[in-house]
Amino acid sequence: MNTNWTSKKPINGLSHFVLLNEIKDKEKITLLLVSVLDDEISLEIPKGELMNKKNWSAGWLDCPKSKSITKAYFKYKDSKKNKEAIKKIFI
Repeated sequence: MNTNWTSKKPINGLSHFVLLNEIKDKEKITLLLVSVLDDEISLEIPKGELMNKKNWSAGWLDCPKSKSITKAYFKYKDSKKNKEAIKKIFI
């Protein structure tokens, strides 16, 4: 199975992912993927979802930066920073 994948719909603003692990639980197979650009963005999906050509392409597609890193990524990172900042407040 190919280890490099491109999501046709950006996930948290990113499109390029690497397959890290295949988890078999009885008849169900789940795949663990992580973003190539940000290891904090990972996902578990059913194997059948990754084979859906409407949503995923095998390999890393060459696309402009504006499509491989969208504004949604920066919003996601900002929201993570704000949550971490709140955790650091001491009274």
